[in-house]
Amino acid sequence: MTQPSTQPRPEPDVMDLALLRDPVAGFGQLREEGPVLRGRAPGGTPCWIVTRQADVRTVLGDPRFVNSATSVSGVTVDNLRDKLTEMVGIPRELAHYFTDSILDADGEDHTRLRKLVSRAFTVRRIGELRPRVEEITGALLDRMAAQDGTVDLVAEFAYPLPITVICELVGVPEEDRPAWRRWGAVLTSMDPERTPAAVGEMIDHIHDLIARRRAEPADDLLTALVQVQEEDGDRLSADELVTMVLTLVIAGHETTAHLIGGATLALLTHPDQLARLRAEPDLWPGAVHELMRWCGPVQFSRVRYAAQDVELAGVRIRRGEAVQPVLVSANHDPREYTDPDRLDVTRRPAGRGEGHVGFGHGFHYCLGAALARQEGEVALRALFERFPDLALATEEQEWVPVPGIRRLARLPLRLR
Repeated sequence: MTQPSTQPRPEPDVMDLALLRDPVAGFGQLREEGPVLRGRAPGGTPCWIVTRQADVRTVLGDPRFVNSATSVSGVTVDNLRDKLTEMVGIPRELAHYFTDSILDADGEDHTRLRKLVSRAFTVRRIGELRPRVEEITGALLDRMAAQDGTVDLVAEFAYPLPITVICELVGVPEEDRPAWRRWGAVLTSMDPERTPAAVGEMIDHIHDLIARRRAEPADDLLTALVQVQEEDGDRLSADELVTMVLTLVIAGHETTAHLIGGATLALLTHPDQLARLRAEPDLWPGAVHELMRWCGPVQFSRVRYAAQDVELAGVRIRRGEAVQPVLVSANHDPREYTDPDRLDVTRRPAGRGEGHVGFGHGFHYCLGAALARQEGEVALRALFERFPDLALATEEQEWVPVPGIRRLARLPLRLR
């Protein structure tokens, strides 16, 4: 008789290809094994993997967990950010533009940086942008309609819409936008061969763009940030200005593009849900939340560090240890949702708030969430209204195996 194995299960690694191929199932299995598991974050850093929604919300909203390793005092911390920049090929002299952003800041620094840009992302300001988002959407759909045969939604629509919107908001000229898309694709590919050149070009471009805005102010966010930096360098340093532009443009289009692509695929493979939206278009705003929960592109958040010893779900986490909150498993947690793996565009949260953590939670809740929701709603509704016979051109879809982001390489569609 074969004896059961007594070998301990290997520690889960969030870079495991099996998890990247099917994160809902893979991280879901880990979630049911336990709420807090010992594993490894990108770069091989030992970490605690947090899988259930209640505990993920705790990590994201509890000040005892910080974003920057430098915010932990008294112990030596294995800094994941430094490992990642080296792993993907970001030159050491430029790494600080990626590791010292608003996404990594804690406490007063984070509050200061967030206040500088938050006025551009208020619900009111985003509402005022809606006509322009609809105009850009219509123009892109017109261009698609003029093509014969199969159209790649990712290249023709999912990417161009959000990058156009965020570049107009920030102040990136139209002629420079194709380069931003190329740089963003290189960064998210985690290719150490192509990354150094792309990063160098990107940083040089931002410096040039800042110089242009100093000489020729415009009605955009970059001009406002340049003026703040000139008037009060204590509020925004020269390096912080470059980093802010970099963060806003990359974060402002990459994830929204993947939301539009993934949501389109989800609805085409769930025709009953699409029919419900077509029959009741007032459901679209809530449906975007459900799509963000069900197939949101961000699989896990940035690593946090315990600033002090913390007990989480019965597990003792020591000061300085890394903690990896997993959003995809939290958003499919059966403790929070009835039949969580079912896409239901009529699903609404039981209490206050969004009912999911697709945009994060707590201090670092996504600054551009309102803009992403609006773009998703406008794009998806217009797409399916314009092309009532929209269909997949192939049943096989190619997902890009990169950690943390679920994204389609392409999405070939037949328009009619």
